[in-house]
Order: sequence, then C-alpha cells, then structure tokens
Amino acid sequence: MEPGGGDGRVLPGVGHVPVDGGRRAHEQGGEAEAWEHAYPADELMPLTCRGRVRGQEPSRGDVDDALGKFSLTLIDSLDTLVVLNKTKEFEDAVRKVLRDVNLDNDVVVSVFETNIRVLGGLLGGHSLAIMLKEKGEYMQWYNDELLQMAKQLGYKLLPAFNTTSGLPYPRINLKFGIRKPEARTGTETDTCTACAGTLILEFAALSRFTGATIFEEYARKALDFLWEKRQRSSNLVGVTINIHTGDWVRKDSGVGAGIDSYYEYLLKAYVLLGDDSFLERFNTHYDAIMRYISQPPLLLDVHIHKPMLNARTWMDALLAFFPGLQVLKGDIRPAIETHEMLYQVIKKHNFLPEAFTTDFRVHWAQHPLRPEFAESTYFLYKATGDPYYLEVGKTLIENLNKYARVPCGFAAMKDVRTGSHEDRMDSFFLAEMFKYLYLLFADKEDIIFDIEDYIFTTEAHLLPLWLSTTSQNISKKNTTSEYTELDDSNFDWTCPNTQILFPNDPLYAQSIREPLKNVVDKSCPRGIIRVREESFRSGAKPPLRARDFMATNPEHLEILKKMGVSLIHLKDGRVQLVQHAVQAASSIDAEDGLRFMQEMIELSSQQQKEQQLPPRAVQIVSHPFFGRVVLTAGPAQFGLDLSKHKETRGFVASSKPYNGCSELTNPEAVMGKIALIQRGQCMFAEKARNIQNAGAIGGIVIDDNEGSSSDTAPLFQMAGDGKDTDDIQIPMLFLFSKEGSIILDAIREYEEVEVLLSDKAKDRDPDLETEEPPSSENDSQNQSAEQIVSSSQEVGLVDQESPEESSPNSHPESSSPADTDIAASVSPSEQNSNPAENHETTSLDGECTDLDNQLQEQSETEEDASPNVSWGKKGQPIDAILADWNEDIEAFEMMEKDEL
Repeated sequence: MEPGGGDGRVLPGVGHVPVDGGRRAHEQGGEAEAWEHAYPADELMPLTCRGRVRGQEPSRGDVDDALGKFSLTLIDSLDTLVVLNKTKEFEDAVRKVLRDVNLDNDVVVSVFETNIRVLGGLLGGHSLAIMLKEKGEYMQWYNDELLQMAKQLGYKLLPAFNTTSGLPYPRINLKFGIRKPEARTGTETDTCTACAGTLILEFAALSRFTGATIFEEYARKALDFLWEKRQRSSNLVGVTINIHTGDWVRKDSGVGAGIDSYYEYLLKAYVLLGDDSFLERFNTHYDAIMRYISQPPLLLDVHIHKPMLNARTWMDALLAFFPGLQVLKGDIRPAIETHEMLYQVIKKHNFLPEAFTTDFRVHWAQHPLRPEFAESTYFLYKATGDPYYLEVGKTLIENLNKYARVPCGFAAMKDVRTGSHEDRMDSFFLAEMFKYLYLLFADKEDIIFDIEDYIFTTEAHLLPLWLSTTSQNISKKNTTSEYTELDDSNFDWTCPNTQILFPNDPLYAQSIREPLKNVVDKSCPRGIIRVREESFRSGAKPPLRARDFMATNPEHLEILKKMGVSLIHLKDGRVQLVQHAVQAASSIDAEDGLRFMQEMIELSSQQQKEQQLPPRAVQIVSHPFFGRVVLTAGPAQFGLDLSKHKETRGFVASSKPYNGCSELTNPEAVMGKIALIQRGQCMFAEKARNIQNAGAIGGIVIDDNEGSSSDTAPLFQMAGDGKDTDDIQIPMLFLFSKEGSIILDAIREYEEVEVLLSDKAKDRDPDLETEEPPSSENDSQNQSAEQIVSSSQEVGLVDQESPEESSPNSHPESSSPADTDIAASVSPSEQNSNPAENHETTSLDGECTDLDNQLQEQSETEEDASPNVSWGKKGQPIDAILADWNEDIEAFEMMEKDEL
C-alpha cells in the first residue's frame, strides 16, 4: 500500500538495465544520488538537487506527514542495498543510521507512513543484518542496534492507540505523543481503513523479535475492531472510519486508496504469523471483492450497503498491487486480466496515472513513480515463469530512463500527458521500485540469500518467515467466528506453486491476456455503470440518462420525481436539481436517481473542462539535461498554439527590462531566442508584443511570487488584454517561480541553455547524454511522441482542491459535509436542447474516434474565470451553470454519506 517503494556514471539510476538473454539485470544505483545531494534529509528533490526538509519547503499537505526528520529515504532503502548485493554499502548505511538518525523530533507524522516506511525499514534492515552476520563476513560488529531503534519507535507510536475502539489516531508527535498542547495533534476523529489495518506485520515482528507482546496485541485489537465493523450483509469495509465510535464516515469500498493494504495484511499476517483467523477473514472479504468490486478486468468501488451500486466511474493507481495479492492467494486468472488492463493503460500514457476512468481516460494526471504495478509484475512472473512479464518490466525500466530520469535522480511526473516533472522522489521509489525491478530480472545466484525465506511488507521490507514459530502468548480476545458461506472455487490455492499452477500449459497466461490486448486503444469501452437485474426487468423502461434530460419534458419530470429528484426554479432563472433518496418510489428508483445525478455531474464537469486550455511543457534539451528535465507550464490564450503547430526550440535569454513592459534595451540578446520575462506591472499581451518586436521566437513568463510552484498551486492560464491579439505570433508560456528558477540557475551555471516549448514533452534517448546537443536546425528531425488524448480533473480553479489534496496520495480524514443532498443547476434558456453526449463514438469503418481530441484542463487566468459551463450539441452552445453545489459534488463523488 502506498498512499503508498548505476551503471557507474555520474548520473546513476535504475539505469540502462538491458535484459541479457531475457533474465539477468545489470547493476542498479540510485541511493548514491540521495546520499550525495539530500542526506540527511528525508527525501531527495531531484530537479533542484537538494534534500527535502520538512518546514523548509512549501507544505504539500498530508503528503508531508511521511517526513519526520529521520532520514526517511536512507532507512526505507536499507534492505534494498542487500537485495542488490551492495553489502558494504549496507554496512555503511547502517552505521549512518545509528550515528545520525534521531527519532525524538518535535514533528507530527503519519502513524501509517511511519510504521510501513521507518519501523518496517528498521526491521527489514535488522532482518538482513542478522542474516549477514550469520554468514560470517559482514556486520560482525552488529548487536541488534537497529532492533533497539525499532523498539524505541514502536513505543513512540503506541500512544496513538489510546482510543476506546483501539483504532489508532492517524497522526502522532514523535516527541510529545498525543493530545498534549505541544503535540499539535490528537483532535482527529477519522482514519482510513488501511491506516488502521496496516500495522500487524511490523508490530507483530517487533513483538516477536523483542519479546515485548504489547505491540502485536495493539495491532491485533485494531484489526479485530475493523473486522467487527465490516458491513455484515456485503462483508465489505468502507474507506474512512471514526476512531472513537466506529461509524463509517466514507461508505464506499474498493481495493485502492484507503483500503488496499488492509486486505494485503490480512493474508500476509496469516502467512507470517500462522493464525488461521486472518486467512478466514481475508477469504470472507475476498469473496465479497470478487462478487461486487471485480468487474474483469476492472476493479470499481461500490457502496458497502448497496454493493451493486458503483460509487465511482474511475480507478486509482494504488489498486495496481491487487494482482500481486491475487497471485499470493492463488487466484491467477483475474490477476492476469487486471494486470494486462493496467499495462495497456501504461503503454498509452508511459506511466500509470494516479486515476483513470473506466474508458481509460486520464482522471488525475500525476504519477509519483509508484511501484505497485512493478510489484504485481514481479509476482506474476514468479508464479507463471512467462517471459512476457520480463518484457513488461523492460518497458517500465525504459520509460523510467526515458521520461523520469533527471540529472540528480528520478523525478515524479506532474502530468503523464505532457511529460512534465515534479521535484519529488518519494522514499518508496528506492524501497520498492528498485527492489522489485531488480528481483524481476535477477537469477537465483544474483541474490546472496534465499528470498523465499522472507515475506514482503507493503513497503517491500523483508521479514523472516521463521517469526511464525517464535513462541508468543498473545491475547486473542476477538477471534473470528462468523463467516459467509463461500464459493470454494475462489480458494483452490493458498500459496501459489509454479510447478502446479500451470501444468503442461505454458500458454495459459497468454490465453487470458489475448482478449484484453485492445481493451484500451482499439476497442470502444464505455463507462461501466452496474445496474441491478431488477432495473432491467422484462418490459421495463430504461432509466433516464443525463444526456437526454430536458427540463420542459413532462415525462422526464415524472421520471425524476419517481427517482426522488426534485426540480427547483431559482430566482435568477436557473433550474436546480436536488435528490432526496428517501423520497424515491423504491430503493431501485433511488439508485437510478443517484446514478442520474452522477451522470449529470460528470457531464457538466466534462463540458466545463472543454472550455479550458491544457497545460504545456518546457523541456531543457541542452547539456547536461538533454531533455531529461520537463517543467509544467501554463498556456496563453493568445499567440502560437503549440497544440496545433510545431514546437518551438531555442536558447533562452533574459529580457531587459526584465518585466518586459517597455521596448527592450537588449534586442540583440533576445533576437532569435526565447525571452525570459518576469510577471507583473503590465499585461501579458504587452510583454509578448515587446519581445516579439525585439525578434524573440517565444517567451516564458516567470512568476514574481517567490516560492510559488506548480507542485502546490493550480496551473496559470495567461489571458489577453481585452484587445485583438492576432498580431502576437510567437508562443507564450507561464512558469511558477520554482520552475522558472531551475532555468535561471541553469543559465548561471552553464550560460547557454536551450529549451523546447511544446504541448507535451518529446521523447529523449539516454544515449544522447554522451553526444553533443543537437542543433536547432535539426528540429524537424525530432520525432514527436504519440499524442495522448485524454481528460483530467487534476488542475482546478482557485477555489478548488489542489491535486495533492484530492489525489489518493493522502487519505481523507475530515468529517463529511452535513448536507448530503445532491444538486445540479441548469439554465432554463436552453431546456429544450439535449446536452452533447460525452462518450466515444464509432466511425463508419468501425474504429474508435475519441471526442477528447486535445488535452483538457481547468486553469487559472490572470482575469477572473467564469464559473459558467457551456453544454452543446453539434457545435450549438447551451448555457448552463452549476450553482452552489461544490460541496454536494464532493459529498457525492467521495460517497461520504449514504442515505440509501
């Protein structure tokens, strides 16, 4: 679960890892960059080549709760060094941890992240340290020092469990604990299911290593409580739960963000601890997952009380771990199907977006280099021996080198469609991604210990299986006693065995994958909305679709009334739709009404995004960057449209005056170059005209608000000056201060810096690092990457959530809005017209035509953006306004209340 893991040159990384004979992996590096540029900071910032220290960088919200000023990346990657056979480096790293790491910092951290990354990292390091010591060559001086640090940390986390339910608080102060005034925490009421249910492996291992049973007892109590609070009719659990009352705050259920590793730890707790009750609980949940959530090859969230009703029409990237868990369970067919679907999405976008829709469009465009797909790839290869999965791994490595590798490490993707970067390299990249990719290609003799003697935690830390035989007197107050009658076919295998899973049938996996080969690109999948069989009873009329709704049609109004949807005429002339599920004629009609409102929300949101311009990319292509640094840039409503014309490439030069608000005094410096201008003091169009008159071929406006960054702020869209701007013929892009400073710093160090302005980053070859930078005269020879067409809700207006707040990176822990009605407003002026359908259409020759033929993003303009939404059919605009329902949309989409 991750809310939630060299080739010897100066720029190490996953590196060029060619597959020799389809098997052996070459050496990989990466820790060296983190140590050289970031140590002792928690994480590496690969674009600015420095460490991320909490409090010194702009806050990223819940994402920063993983940082505790305890050299997070170093601890998280300890056992990775041993897997890579870097035993000398491991010994040095352990000495650094013991010498420099302080666990008594006045910092509020996530209990969940600290457990899986730091406690797990210390225990994984200890496990391999004692293994090396027994071998007799390395770590002969080691005397359980890492274990003692782990025990110290375990005691620091225990106060979080001081609740009546036994569920832990989501955050704790390392120095002051919970509730004290100086702790600045302890007032939270909610936590995610994964946050409370992903403790048993680390805490039980700590108990069995040290003999202190209290840790395993607390973790078991939390798991017991979650089990008792499952929805008894569906056997599903929700995403968010009240830690004091046990009430479900968010009642949607899936296998992705917020729940994922709860299921993982039930099965792995059985493997590590040998307690049958954990397996029985897992099997009960797994049967419910396969009954309600699994819609092969998709995994879609549902309501825990109404499991036949889908809670959303998109999937998040964290569910990519689930095929690997299914392999451990032995249910191989659905694992292959889901994995293949995810791989097709990756081949379309180079990386797995944080979220994507059921018709495989981008929903959230970020990709923080998550390792879950690599994890599932590794387990599928181990279970099947199918070399296809080596090719999948090779693709992952090539994409990392091609698109994510930057001078100081590997940078997360800000937008998988443009290829722009974030100044971020989470610790799980070294802890998990490196480890799983190496193990995928490694032969048995490449690893100095038997990996089969260990189990992987959710952070890929290694715990020895012999812990199951350690004598423990753990109180089991809440043993499992109630189970649903299960379909035994789901439980044919408990531990997969390569020799018996595919007897005499090496093409088994291929036969499962083959029907899914075209599921993303060549087929025309539609959004999947599950309808109960009763809804399609013989002779019944299908529910009203949002795209067909007309507010003046009496028949439509009657259908809405039956579904519990009211139509209200507002004083300003708008029409508001409000659903009260309790007023529906039946529970089935209430479900239809909820589905109708969801379609109305999605249709409105889609049409709103179509009015916005997409983000652009600034790619540094000169030495020593060679296209490996891509910056997210805001577009302009004027000038050359980079989505319709060839990209612009040139060297950069600062304009004088720097604000570009008057005739330039250095025209010779910007002639034939891309001018850098500072924001402020005049309109953007005026700046563009001044640099264009001086002979510039493009312009980059850099924000004058020091410290601003696309990491923490919505993208900026530059508006015109209210006059005719057709005279502006050069491209203009906007960079926030942080991204702009990367270019300015490069100029100071290398003097001549060449950039590429485009709609998305262009392919680059790591081999070019040893060649001279190409001349701008050869631009026409550069091959553009395949255009990716999709839509996203990543970038919001000023009054909307930032991507970091709305992505599954962090688990929502806030209370639900009190108002659970769902409302939508439309303008009555065009009530007789139908909104345009926002689905794919099929052309005459049977191939798919994607209506989203350009990148679609919401963006902020210099002037106030209109909140109006235009709906149209065949090019005819229909005014529509979404009135006063932002909170209702959030309440619906996140399913924080369920009145059904």
